[in-house]
Amino acid sequence: MKNEMIPSIALGTWSWGTGSAGGDAIFGNHLSAADLKPVFEAAMDAGFNLWDTAAVYGMGASETILGSFTKGRNDVLISAKFTPQMAGNNDNTVEELLDGSLNRLGVEHSDIYWIHNPADVKRWTSKLIPLMKSGKVKYAGVSNHNLEEIKLAASILAEEGLEISAVQNHYSLLYRSSEEAGIIDYCKEQNIVFFSYMVLEQGALTDKYSAQHPLPSGTRRGEAFDSDTLTKLEGLILAMRNIGSKHNASTAQIATAWAMAKGTVPIIGVTKTSHIEDAIKAAEISLTEQEIRDLEAAAKETGVEVKGAWENPMH
Repeated sequence: MKNEMIPSIALGTWSWGTGSAGGDAIFGNHLSAADLKPVFEAAMDAGFNLWDTAAVYGMGASETILGSFTKGRNDVLISAKFTPQMAGNNDNTVEELLDGSLNRLGVEHSDIYWIHNPADVKRWTSKLIPLMKSGKVKYAGVSNHNLEEIKLAASILAEEGLEISAVQNHYSLLYRSSEEAGIIDYCKEQNIVFFSYMVLEQGALTDKYSAQHPLPSGTRRGEAFDSDTLTKLEGLILAMRNIGSKHNASTAQIATAWAMAKGTVPIIGVTKTSHIEDAIKAAEISLTEQEIRDLEAAAKETGVEVKGAWENPMH
């Protein structure tokens, strides 16, 4: 993936569409293709052309919406996922699920195809080999894997002369376990692109929410960041605001710029054209070493570390 033009920020579509594990259940929104078309257009105009989706997001709803925008275009990079929990016992299921994704997306290959989590690394990684050899999968990625699991996946592909090109893990100012476990350093050594997701902690680091203005109730993110947790974040938000004022940037833009300064490609969930404007601004910010240290110190002082229910510890 070294020669591919990976944009500085990738765009996520987890909250596109409704349905099981879709935008309504997770984020508390109800977005249709008509709502999202201007977002897609603004992103493409700005050069953000790598779109991250998964069959499991709204059980095909996210892919279907994205596919309605990408059909007939050849300037879009697609990042799709195989989620082991969707597989059951069918051994041919990786190819079948990939075909379903490609069909909904209206494309002939996935630029990056991810094993979504390490449910059975040996079993599922090997299934990528024929798909890479046939060209249906250009580059292989693993998501939510710890260092040992990443190395195991890499060794399975290496036996066939193939490699892991990308790792995608939860990584933010409040959750740095991929860094602490040595995964980010390993990726740099191996020329693997590290994609960081939940950089904004589902909105908690955007300064739009507080104990007085909580996240949407009845959603997963509302439960993760209740009013007590939001109160603990006030010092960090203040530090982000102060650094933001020097760069004429919002806290969301600072959180994103931090993830880029750490050598990762953030995946930002986008549902409004203003989110694209945030990405454009974040990509222009260059934080100083001191600002990075100050942000990390303020994050540590919160005592807040939010691990997703689906995540295993990284070390």
